[in-house]
Amino acid sequence: MDRQNLSDLVALLAVAEERSFTKAAAKLGTSQSSLSHTVRRLEARLGVRLLSRSTRSVSPTAAGEELIATLKPALLEIDAKIGALGDLRDKPAGIVRITTSRHAAQTVLIPALSGLMAEYPDIHVELDLDGTLVDIVADRFDAGVRLGEQLANDMIAVRIGPDLRQAVVGSPAYFKQHPIPQSPHELTAHRCINLRLPTHGGLYAWEFSREGRELNVRVDGAMVVNDSIVALDAAIQGIGLACLMEDVAAPALADGRLVRILDAWCEPFPGYHLYYPSRRQPSLAFSLVVQALRYPA
Repeated sequence: MDRQNLSDLVALLAVAEERSFTKAAAKLGTSQSSLSHTVRRLEARLGVRLLSRSTRSVSPTAAGEELIATLKPALLEIDAKIGALGDLRDKPAGIVRITTSRHAAQTVLIPALSGLMAEYPDIHVELDLDGTLVDIVADRFDAGVRLGEQLANDMIAVRIGPDLRQAVVGSPAYFKQHPIPQSPHELTAHRCINLRLPTHGGLYAWEFSREGRELNVRVDGAMVVNDSIVALDAAIQGIGLACLMEDVAAPALADGRLVRILDAWCEPFPGYHLYYPSRRQPSLAFSLVVQALRYPA
């Protein structure tokens, strides 16, 4: 296979993954028109249509799906081999791509990786901030970050952070007008700030536990958000009660802008874990990243 064919196949895969010529062009660092020309050239050379195009979306045809199913594992293997070449250099080098939430990136990943990246300047880490549960193999990430250890059997999970707690909070102004709930059941009578889940789009059911008893409560209120920082701001403004990570609410609790309730019902739960495929042959750069992130037992 000549280099032109390989380049065209990489372009096709990028468009198929992004479902957009515009997004794929930005990912590859080229122009939309050039990328469109590349795919048309590949289709002409193969004599078959690989992508269905409309004004709103791009999707693979049956022939395109068949070709892409072969391409993905092959290109992943090439990436792994190229990454392994970095191990033969005098200094560890390579790019490690991790999909994670903003909270995990700010509280765990960046603090833990700062020393590693200062020591090994040829190791580059790409953090993709996405709250959804992505397919790290299909989307060509080296690893992902998730709460707890509930992962597929073919994944390795490495604990990278301490146990976490949630905090149910409201402003002093809110509690001047509403009684303080004494149990999670009473939250249904309160104005609460709902959180829209990124993966399936449903509303988060507030999770509680106390002395082995678990309880989920579906709350209601005048506002729905999909970002915890916005929920924090809304709670400070007295719009309603919010359920937040303890460290997110801590500054506002310390200076009195928020009041914490139902503390006994917010027990610690397993924190962040890094997960990656057990079949993956890790590069030295990736192994060093895992080592830097691993939480002390």
